[in-house]
Amino acid sequence: MQKVTKNRLFELLLARHKGNPYAKLSNIPNPFLLKDLPKAVKRIKEAVLNNEQITIVGDYDVDGVVSTTIMVDFFNKVGYKIKHIIPNRFEHGYGLSEKIVDLIDSGLVVTVDNGISAIQASKKLERKGIDLIITDHHTVGTELPHAFAIVNPKQHDCTFPFKDICGAQVAWYLCAGIKKELNLDINMSDFFDLLSVAIVADIMPMTDLNYTLVRHGLKSIKSSKRPAFKKLNEVLSKNFYVSDDIGFMIAPKINSAGRMDDASIALSFLLSKNEFEAENSLSLLDELNNYRKTLQEEITKKATQKIIHEHNVIVVWGEQWHEGVIGIVASKLSNKYKKPAFVFSITNGIAKGSARANAKINLHTLITKCSSLLLGFGGHKNAAGLAMKEENLEVFQEKINSLLIDTPKGDLHIDYECLGELDVSSVDLDFLSIIEKFEPYGLENKKPIFKISNAKVLKVQFIGKDKNHLKLLLNSDGFIFEALKFHHSEEINIQNIDLIVSINKNEFRGEVSAQFLIEDILL
Repeated sequence: MQKVTKNRLFELLLARHKGNPYAKLSNIPNPFLLKDLPKAVKRIKEAVLNNEQITIVGDYDVDGVVSTTIMVDFFNKVGYKIKHIIPNRFEHGYGLSEKIVDLIDSGLVVTVDNGISAIQASKKLERKGIDLIITDHHTVGTELPHAFAIVNPKQHDCTFPFKDICGAQVAWYLCAGIKKELNLDINMSDFFDLLSVAIVADIMPMTDLNYTLVRHGLKSIKSSKRPAFKKLNEVLSKNFYVSDDIGFMIAPKINSAGRMDDASIALSFLLSKNEFEAENSLSLLDELNNYRKTLQEEITKKATQKIIHEHNVIVVWGEQWHEGVIGIVASKLSNKYKKPAFVFSITNGIAKGSARANAKINLHTLITKCSSLLLGFGGHKNAAGLAMKEENLEVFQEKINSLLIDTPKGDLHIDYECLGELDVSSVDLDFLSIIEKFEPYGLENKKPIFKISNAKVLKVQFIGKDKNHLKLLLNSDGFIFEALKFHHSEEINIQNIDLIVSINKNEFRGEVSAQFLIEDILL
């Protein structure tokens, strides 16, 4: 097998983007290819000319908050005052609900990043004589809501050529359509900083259109004139941004508001008018994010004890587990045990759950087969939310496992997509700069990982305050190097080892070096 050297790495990564039809911004799809978008922008134009109240209804995750931010910011640039509502997870539930409809008396309602499953709420709006425009990207069910226009690329008769876009992109495209309809002088690339955060946070495939927009967006964050991003630039002090910076540092801060309290805190941060506002909102988000981490660790421990390891699907539940973190717990369990995971919180006899999977199977399809047991559900291939009566939990656990009883282990979790056997001696700052050159990485365009076979273990150390990180000194074909595995406290008692590694930048006291991070130990 040909080992991965610098030249080979460059070839492999270049090949991933060959034939991208949207490599140039001038080639990205036209907004008016989205079904119902022409109809939607005409209705919005009419609302503006008649001075109608326009109410934006968003969602409490990063994509929903960013979608709302784009709409509010766009209409601010237009100089037209609109209302916005982001549901509170604990008070209103998800998206456009009947409780949200109760807060709206007249005008035009536009949903962003939600609404495709809001059947009852749409009927209630209709009874109130209020027009509804839905913009969403979630899976379309068998019954559509009653709406004046539905803009969602996943509709089977939608001609938009790239289906896997997030809610913020649909909202951005709607704004681009309004700009054209009203003949406005607004630069749509001013929103790239926000768009890149939503695309990465919502785990969209990092290919084609998404790759191009995030590539530009990462640069836009660095040069952004928004007080929120200026503050983040000051706090994070990065020379340039990569997708992991959004995934691990920016998105969790924004997400923590909706998870732990109210998403309006995150919206206020992104819409900050000056540095003072941005600083205040960011410190509040940091507090909430730290609280989220503590709770998440507690619930992960409790959930782990309830796992039935013989099952192909993890289904666990507990009384009053914080609803804001069960999605992250499900994600952690799914990745650790390499199978789909459902985590439920029970309150007053109702179990609300989050499901995560990194697998060939489709979660939405799987849950649909259990819909008779549910009060409601929605989501994607890899992530979903659902609710049921507490008394149905055990039956659900049994049924969902029976559906996957004969599924091969490999289909329950996507295997490592290694670029190949690594030539360890090639790894240096130039090797790292090739990896960085092809940022951003994400779903369907994974950050490069490599296999190292039969490395000799020279030394084993446990480091960190709690001695819970593993550091190995290894010899591969005469090349001696160190490799780290975070959050690993199990002993290594073998002389030779096979590893899956990624290469990361390590900055310590001004020194920059390439660092080997162990993704998995193949025992």
